[in-house]
Amino acid sequence: NRIIGGLEKKTKIITQTEKKSIAYHEAGHATISWMTEHANPLVKVTIVPRVEALGAAWYLPEERQLTAREHFLDEMCSTLGGRAAEELFLNQISTGAINDLERVTKRAYAMVAYFGMSDQLPNLSYYDSSGNSDYGFTKPYSEKTAELIDSEAKKIVAEQYKRAKEILLQHAEGHNKLAELLLVREVIFAEDLEEIFGKRPWASRHDELILQNGNGEETPALPNAEKKAETAEAEDTALAQPNTIADQSIPSESTDQDVTAKEKDS
Repeated sequence: NRIIGGLEKKTKIITQTEKKSIAYHEAGHATISWMTEHANPLVKVTIVPRVEALGAAWYLPEERQLTAREHFLDEMCSTLGGRAAEELFLNQISTGAINDLERVTKRAYAMVAYFGMSDQLPNLSYYDSSGNSDYGFTKPYSEKTAELIDSEAKKIVAEQYKRAKEILLQHAEGHNKLAELLLVREVIFAEDLEEIFGKRPWASRHDELILQNGNGEETPALPNAEKKAETAEAEDTALAQPNTIADQSIPSESTDQDVTAKEKDS
């Protein structure tokens, strides 16, 4: 906690109204992450003010080898859950969501311009992995395409914000219980969400690997015939070079796939 969010800021005085806003905001993140299949599993939520934030939620990112469109959308929906909760349950929005909005906006533009995951610009990528082109001075697309990229990114964010509000309305009672529990205890854990909402119906990637392989390793168990073939190939002096998949990290957003617990500032 001290490394990620800084020391507790006991001198940072907040009103009860502000504290309630923070609690409902963080409960929004936690609720939607619990109710979406591909959002990162929750570790801890706190509304104790720290140097870097008024409140924070820690999540444990799964070490995916590939990220599907559904993974992006669930994470964006969860990230927007804080502001959506403020609007729905407190009839207000605040500046506390600035970090959330920045991350969602970057991810939406990456989906459209880098990964070809939009309806109007499918299978196109304007990301230059070679680093030879200076996009700061010239863009590899027309002004019309630039407007389309803007439109598609806005559409993705708007859809996920609407989805976040729908999920929160569907689970309003559980969300409000969670927010009130935060106001009383100031810190909650995954066990508290399970007590309120029940166990998540989806297995994590790590659990799937354990069920699949029986040992948690990512390499699937091979049938006997394949094991023998693999052994023979390993003993051969001429080894083939394996194919690799290109790195999928988003430029300037490398923390999205970080293997340490992730923080969402309120």
